[in-house]
Amino acid sequence: MRYSYENVASSVVAVRHSHWFTSVLSLKTSMPLRAEPKKKKKVDPRREIMMKERLKKKLKRLEKVPPELIPIEDFITPAKCFDETRIRDAPKLCFEESERRALLLKEWSRYKYSQHQTEMDTINEALEAQRQALDELKLESEELYKAALSPDMDLFPFQHEGPSYTPPVTNYDAPEGKYNDVTRVYTQ
Repeated sequence: MRYSYENVASSVVAVRHSHWFTSVLSLKTSMPLRAEPKKKKKVDPRREIMMKERLKKKLKRLEKVPPELIPIEDFITPAKCFDETRIRDAPKLCFEESERRALLLKEWSRYKYSQHQTEMDTINEALEAQRQALDELKLESEELYKAALSPDMDLFPFQHEGPSYTPPVTNYDAPEGKYNDVTRVYTQ
C-alpha cells in the first residue's frame, strides 16, 4: 500500500484540529472562546487627559513612600500548621459509588489507551510515508537525498552551551539581597 502526502496530511489534520484533547502532533492552545468583543464607549478627550494626570500624581505620591520590606517571620510556617492531628480523613463512600468510580476510571483508561494508539498509528504512518519518500528521492537524486537528511538550523534557532570547565569557587557566600532583619530576639 502506497501512502501519498495528501492521505497522511489529512489524517494528521484531523487529529490536530480537535480542541477536546491535545495531541503530540498539535500545538497546545486554549479552547476556542465563543464571545463577541465589547463595544468601546466614546470617551471625552479632556476627561481622558485629566485621568492620566491623576494617575501621574498618584505615581509620584507612591514613589515618595519607601517600599515596605516583608519581615522574615512571614515566610516561616507556624508550628500549629504542622500538627498531624489536623489531617482530614477521606469521606466514606457507599459501595455503589466506589464501584461507579472504579468503572468510570476503567472506561477513562480504555479511552486514553485508544487515543494513544490512534496517535501512535498516525505518527507511524507519517514516518513510514516519510521513509518511502526518502527512498524514492534517493533513487531519483543522491544530492537531493543528502540535502533532505541534513538538519535545518533555521527552523528552530537553538543554542546550547555545555558545562563550564572552571570549577565552582570554594567558600563563596552568595548574596541574599537587601532586606531589613526584623526578627524578634527573646532573651531570658
